[in-house]
Amino acid sequence: MVGQKKTVAVIFMDKTGVAALIVGIVLLLIGAYAIWAFLPEVIMAVKGLIGIVVLLIGLMLIIFGILIFKE
Repeated sequence: MVGQKKTVAVIFMDKTGVAALIVGIVLLLIGAYAIWAFLPEVIMAVKGLIGIVVLLIGLMLIIFGILIFKE
């Protein structure tokens, strides 16, 4: 280790990266505001999605049970 130079990587973003970062931050803020503004609807949508996921898991378990029962 004596006498060896350590290299430090410096990351430079080009104009496209900076633009993508700024647009991403703006979209994040707009999305957060939209969730806050429509919070009751968001909660209902999340509850509906949870219901759909539970329904699909139940359907997969039924199909899995039928396949195991046939063997």
